[in-house]
Amino acid sequence: MKTLSETWFADGYIDFELKKYTLLAYLQEIHRYFNANKLYPQLADIIFHYNNLAAFRENKKYLQEQFPKKLTGIQIEKLQVLYEAMIQDDELMQELEEIINYATQEIKQTISNGTEIYEFVEDKLVIFPVGLVPLDTIEGYFFLSTGTHADTRVYQYRLSFFEKHDEKYRSIRTEFIDTWTRGIVNTYENIKAELIRIKTDLPNPAVYSIETELKFPVDETLLPIAKRSLVRYISNKAA
Repeated sequence: MKTLSETWFADGYIDFELKKYTLLAYLQEIHRYFNANKLYPQLADIIFHYNNLAAFRENKKYLQEQFPKKLTGIQIEKLQVLYEAMIQDDELMQELEEIINYATQEIKQTISNGTEIYEFVEDKLVIFPVGLVPLDTIEGYFFLSTGTHADTRVYQYRLSFFEKHDEKYRSIRTEFIDTWTRGIVNTYENIKAELIRIKTDLPNPAVYSIETELKFPVDETLLPIAKRSLVRYISNKAA
């Protein structure tokens, strides 16, 4: 996948036409994935770049708090130096603002295209519990069934909590367990019973089924969206 550096708009020679073609080549690659219904990690990547441009334009801390693992101290310092130079140089300021304004609009449109696919997939997901749900839903399993196939992917999940800007968020970590073929013998309930038998560390797990009629790429699209949808489903039920 063609990528942009975190500080692509400030790297090297700051020239609108040069940065424009750099950006368009990157977005063309993103659209190639979107046209194949592959959203991740491409969608997350362009959202990062959009937020990065917005933060720089608004003279914030360049996502030092929002994306501490993305930007290094050297990159942040480079952006700060560039911002100070921009304030003192009207010509540089105008060129950089033109680059950022153009890039923001182009990336925003690309994000919109990706979001449409995301929402379409999300709308096609059906989530329901398998058997009784225990009070503790922090850890358990979910089954992912796609298309018309009887094959069901089984994942173990664990929710975690973190706070950001005085708001609480839930994240999910997953581990692929195995693939079962559903049938008269292997119903969802039977798969759940087998999991409890072979994985004694979770004697009373929360188990959910996530079904979709779509045949989209699993790892790049269906699984990431299913995970986020499950987090919201569990959160709403717990509210």
